[in-house]
Order: sequence, then C-alpha cells, then structure tokens
Amino acid sequence: MIQENIIEDTLTRLFGEMEFEAQPSGLYDPLRYMIALGGKRIRPRLCLTVYGLFHNRFEPGVLHAAAALEVFHSFTLIHDDIMDKADIRRGQPTVYRKWDANTAILSGDVMSIDSYRRLARIPAEVLPKVLELFSQTAAQVCEGQQYDMEFEERDGVSMEEYNQMIGLKTAVLIACSARMGALLAKVPEEDSQVFYRFGYNLGMAFQIADDWLDTFGDTVVFGKSVGGDILNGKKTWLLIQAMAQSNPRGQERLCAALAMPSATADEKSAKIAAVKAIYQDLNVGDAARKEIEKYHALALEELSSLSLSGMQKKMLQRYAASLTGRNK
Repeated sequence: MIQENIIEDTLTRLFGEMEFEAQPSGLYDPLRYMIALGGKRIRPRLCLTVYGLFHNRFEPGVLHAAAALEVFHSFTLIHDDIMDKADIRRGQPTVYRKWDANTAILSGDVMSIDSYRRLARIPAEVLPKVLELFSQTAAQVCEGQQYDMEFEERDGVSMEEYNQMIGLKTAVLIACSARMGALLAKVPEEDSQVFYRFGYNLGMAFQIADDWLDTFGDTVVFGKSVGGDILNGKKTWLLIQAMAQSNPRGQERLCAALAMPSATADEKSAKIAAVKAIYQDLNVGDAARKEIEKYHALALEELSSLSLSGMQKKMLQRYAASLTGRNK
C-alpha cells in the first residue's frame, strides 16, 4: 500500500518534470502554461490512490495513465474557458486571454492528442480495456459540454437533465480515473466497476460543490472569478433548485435578475449580487451542501462491497473528504 505522502511526491515529480515538444513554441507554450498552473490533480491523484491500495510502488504504466488523465482534463479546461469566456483559471489568465482564441483551440487540440500518446505507453495487456474506457469517457465529456451549452439557451432545465449533464461533463472522468487505477492494478472486473461508481458519485458531489463555490466562494481561494455561471446564464444546481422552490412571482423576480445587463464591471457586480440575494433568501446554498453530502455518502457506501482493509478504506475516505470539502 502506497501512502498519501508518496503519492503527493510522485505527483509533484510527474508534473514538475512533464515535457512537451519545444517547437513551435506558440503551440506548445500554452500546454506548459496549463500544467504549470497546478491545481489539486484530483484525477491523477485518484488513479494513483486506487492503484496504490494494491501495490507498494508505482510502475511506469500507471504514471503514464495518471499523466494522460491530467493532460486530457487540462485540454477540456482550455476549450471550456473559450466557450465560457472565462478570464481567470486557477488565479491566472486563461489560455485564450493570455494568447488568443485560435491559439487556445489549436493548443487544446494537441493537448488532447498528447493525452492519447501518453496513454499508449501503458502495458499492452491492459491497454485495450483502458483505451476503450478512456475514449468512451472522452466522448461523454464532450456530450456533457454540449448539453451544458444547449441549456444556456433554454428557459427551463429539470434537475434530472442537470444531473445527466454533470454526470457526463464532470463525473465520468473522475469515475474513469478510479477505474483506470483499478484496471492497472489488475483487480477483478467487478471491483473495478465499484471503483467507477465510487468515483462517479464523488464527481457529482464535486460538480455541485463547484456550482456552490461559483456563487458563494472566495475568488482568491476559488482560483477563478466568482459569479461567472450567473453572468454566462449557466443552468447550475443552485439556479434549478431556486426555480423549483419559487412561486410564480419568485420565478419572475429571479428571471428579472438574470436578465439584468452585464456589459460593465458595475453591472456585472449588480447582477451577481441580485441573483445571490435570491439564492440566500431561498437557502439554496444550504440545500446544495446537503446534496453534496448525499453524493459523498453514496460514494462511501460503494466501498462496503469491496474486500478492503480498514487502512485502505480510510485512505479512500480521506480522498473523498478532500474532494467534496474542497476550496479550489
């Protein structure tokens, strides 16, 4: 079993030493920039954590897989920031703001390709199953992003539709990370599916926490501008819950706040404040925290079917707590 401090040191080395092609620098500098921005590395961390439950050291194959997961995730962030017109990512300018949209699109494309190149280095006996899982997940992430964009143009979205969207956009990649670690550790197929469901429920909690932080978080701690979802018309858990809780007059008030102009900095601040005030009146922030706790509990329940020691389960419990009680 590999302890958290070893996992942390491994991640630091893995991404501190990560290399991309040198030229053309205009294409590859954004990749180096994205990796250098850091973050919690939750997907490669989960992959290594699950693998480390069953081994005493990391083989090169699992390190390639962990790197591929983070590189792919970073690619999705580059493109998400273009679509969301986001200015800040992890406290720094987004790639499309630091360079331009065309550079961000092309650099994102090559980052996606790079993730597959890294994944191709894992042992041949597990590569087909891992590649199938990764490719299916990659397509699902794009499907979730499409739903997210379509929801921005719709007047109403149900909570069921929202859950489907975040399941695809966010939860499946975290689930993939857990199962990939299990597959590389060569655990039984049934157990690898349990790890997938564990990761999926954590991913659901993680995304709802992200929605909560976008409205109620601190910009310095959150690492990106607060209120971006409100300004972009995102259908978040908070908005959908607020609409469901409101009477017709309350829904009109919320729609009026969402329709407020946001061309200037002052208008943006006023719009965010108006919507946030409605959320606070309805206590949807507290309701979101309860929903996060629900998915966190569902994730931990999945572990009961696994033959794990107390130490192994505690390691997964600590990972889950760090993810759903996150600040970034």
